[in-house]
Amino acid sequence: MSGIRVIEFSHMVMGPSAGVLLADLGADVVKVEPIGGDKTRKLRGSGAGYFAMYNRNKRSIRVDLKSADGAAIAKKLVADADILIENFRPGAMDKLGFGYESLSQAHPRLIYCSNRGFLNGPYEHRTALDEVAQMMGGLAYMTGPPGRPLRAGASVIDVAGGMFAALGALAALEQRHKTGRGQHVKSSLFESTVFLVGQHMAQYAVTGSPAAPMPARISAWAVYDVFETADDERVFVGVVSDSQWLTFCEDFGFDELLADASLRANNDRVAARERIIPVVQERFRSMNKAELMTKLEASGLPFAPIARPEDLFDDEHLNASDGLLDLELPDGTKARLPALPLELDGMRFGKLRNPPGSGEHTIEVLREAGYSDAEIADFAGRGVVSSGDG
Repeated sequence: MSGIRVIEFSHMVMGPSAGVLLADLGADVVKVEPIGGDKTRKLRGSGAGYFAMYNRNKRSIRVDLKSADGAAIAKKLVADADILIENFRPGAMDKLGFGYESLSQAHPRLIYCSNRGFLNGPYEHRTALDEVAQMMGGLAYMTGPPGRPLRAGASVIDVAGGMFAALGALAALEQRHKTGRGQHVKSSLFESTVFLVGQHMAQYAVTGSPAAPMPARISAWAVYDVFETADDERVFVGVVSDSQWLTFCEDFGFDELLADASLRANNDRVAARERIIPVVQERFRSMNKAELMTKLEASGLPFAPIARPEDLFDDEHLNASDGLLDLELPDGTKARLPALPLELDGMRFGKLRNPPGSGEHTIEVLREAGYSDAEIADFAGRGVVSSGDG
């Protein structure tokens, strides 16, 4: 996406995740922050990694959009942009003079990408968060045990919403090649959640029976579980076809199960699950984790160790395949964070820039926009713009 300019008015996760996808693909993404800087930078607890993860490969400028000169600067930047990304409440950008209707009239080629809680409809003016969407979109119900809805352990809906926003922006860019005009792209948290749980809605439509929460589900396969090992570790193992069942029984010496003709078909094995699982668990509990995983890999069966996020820094595959990027955060902290999970013609997408300091590129971007050093100094002196981390 080299040659594509993106102006990003966003914070937290959804908008920045859309921006980082385009930035990783080579677009020039300029992040517009308020004079005091994006507050996401200072989050702690579960939010401490938001800025570091979703803002690499971008440039940062700090502008007071509520001032006449600051608004004029931002509009000058937008005039040269292909895509605008924003994730504020409906109406917020309009109040600042940066709504779609006004900007598209002046810049008909602009692709205006709004990251929302909801698409158009009765809920569109509600405030939404990842958690809100997971709760009302059915994902929290499916994740937790019965009666105990539980949000997923990562900001999966914020990120999914950002991915759909980036996808929509790319589609609009392609359509602009044909029509010469941009358009308003909207992505949302709620509808993204509904799309992700669509398989469970389809299950109800097909079977007439509601999907049970994942901890209480009826699995489609008899062996599809996390098993304990002799060294008190846990490994997931899945056997998802009749041919895999034969391999599984032969490689692990389950002669009795293999000889049982009533277990040769998948659905029959599911019905006999309560008989099969204790036999498998007893065998696996006699093996340590490394031994079990070595045997599973040799057999070609689906398996996985139960990893924690911090374990992934040392993952053999990620480290051998450019799956982690070496970054330096604005405070000097070194971090190795996940690369874009794509290959194009065997090429992975890497680091072009570290996550920017707040306002780090203010002077650089304003010079590119045609402002003189004297004008920039005047803006800075009056608090219209600011540069440097802080």
